[in-house]
Amino acid sequence: MNYGAIAWALAPEAILALTALAVLGMDAALARRWSVPVRWRAAVAAGVAGCLGALVWMAAADPPGRLAGGMLVLDDASRFVCQALAVLTMASLVLSIETALTEHIGEYVALMLLATVGLMLMAGAENMVLVYASLELASLSLYALAAFQRESRHGLEAALKYFLLGGMSSAFLLYGMSALYGLSGEVELSRMAPKLARLGMDPLLIVALASVVVGLGFKVAVVPFHLWAPDVYQAAPLPTAALVASGSKMASFYLLIRFMLEGFPELAGRADWRGWEGGWMPLLGMAAALSIGLGNLVALVQSSVRRLLAYSAIAHAGYALLGVMAGNAEGTAAVVYYLSTYALAVIGAFGVAGIVERNSGGDRLENFAGLWQRSPLLAACLFVFILSLAGLPPLAGFVGKFAVFAAAAGAGGGGLGLIWLIAWALGMSAVSLYYYLQVLKQAYVREAEAGRGSSAAWRVLPATRVVLLGLAVAVVLLGCFPGGVLSWLRAALGS
Repeated sequence: MNYGAIAWALAPEAILALTALAVLGMDAALARRWSVPVRWRAAVAAGVAGCLGALVWMAAADPPGRLAGGMLVLDDASRFVCQALAVLTMASLVLSIETALTEHIGEYVALMLLATVGLMLMAGAENMVLVYASLELASLSLYALAAFQRESRHGLEAALKYFLLGGMSSAFLLYGMSALYGLSGEVELSRMAPKLARLGMDPLLIVALASVVVGLGFKVAVVPFHLWAPDVYQAAPLPTAALVASGSKMASFYLLIRFMLEGFPELAGRADWRGWEGGWMPLLGMAAALSIGLGNLVALVQSSVRRLLAYSAIAHAGYALLGVMAGNAEGTAAVVYYLSTYALAVIGAFGVAGIVERNSGGDRLENFAGLWQRSPLLAACLFVFILSLAGLPPLAGFVGKFAVFAAAAGAGGGGLGLIWLIAWALGMSAVSLYYYLQVLKQAYVREAEAGRGSSAAWRVLPATRVVLLGLAVAVVLLGCFPGGVLSWLRAALGS
């Protein structure tokens, strides 16, 4: 085993880990000398510098491929996911300056960086031991980040629910992976797959497969494993909620794809119209249908924008499952592109919601009234983010959703295939327009209510403006010129 090659390949994660330690030391040394706002800016600047260093390293070095006997697979596709995670972490860090949510600044920024390290390792892990270790590193960091506002009773309740349900899902996942090892004698997914295929639908294998789906279903927040998401999205500190909604979902979906397509390729089964066969396809099909329906219908009655984004995220997880069910490189490329564009839009929407919450005292729909008059830039960015989440052209959300639906429609063995699920998703997408447009109606049509802040009170830091504007521009460009990214992803995953 070439430990030098492994260390070289994991340099981006090492940069982030060392940056986390440096932030802790810097904040501890300067805590008594500098004010809280200055400490926030310094810690965030150091965290962003670490993320930029990791990005530069990943851009300059060629992906090494398979390492440590298949324990790590750092190819072009996983490298793309890691680069996206670094960008999303930088955006979340910059948004945290606006909140200044705690005096324990070094700990907060360090935990965000360590969570990103875990998420990046998840993207390249093919060994079940490394999968579990990286997933727990990310999860434990996010649990702590969700509980940072100790004065908020709702925040602590959400963090406790996140921790308890997350621990239960980890137990399911660990049990499933233990059973898979017992059945196959392997811990690498690629080596495990042919041995499991020879077993057929063994009863213990069915239990193991269901346990893995339960464990990973929690991480991606699909029904019925979604109960933690609305509370965490609404009550957790805004940067934490933004990272959970964007980076955590993207890395967890990529891990789900790797498990299903590399670990259980012969156990997919079928979820075609009137043609179901046992396997993971029917499980994901039912989860997708329930997530799309419940997420969109419950979002209709939400008055909190953060909670609305939570139920919207559940629906988007259902859409993304269609690409997983395609079971091929085109479907995987569509899911990665879709989740990348979704992450950019949702983190931007959270950023605008955080500024509105800070200036008006809440995140209810009426708090967004008159946003166009108070801050035209924020309103314009919100317009782009919301319409992309709704899947309207020519924005990136439309292209991503179309690519996922097209991949699902092209998969299957004839007949109607997954058309029943695509039709259901299209119908619910039309329903989602109502609650998305309700947010824009408040921002552009309703007049600002008295007592909710004046135009002079809407102060936005220059760094936050740059990040929100950059996210909006990226959403527009990826929607207008998607061909290059999608073609590159298909080629990378196909190889």
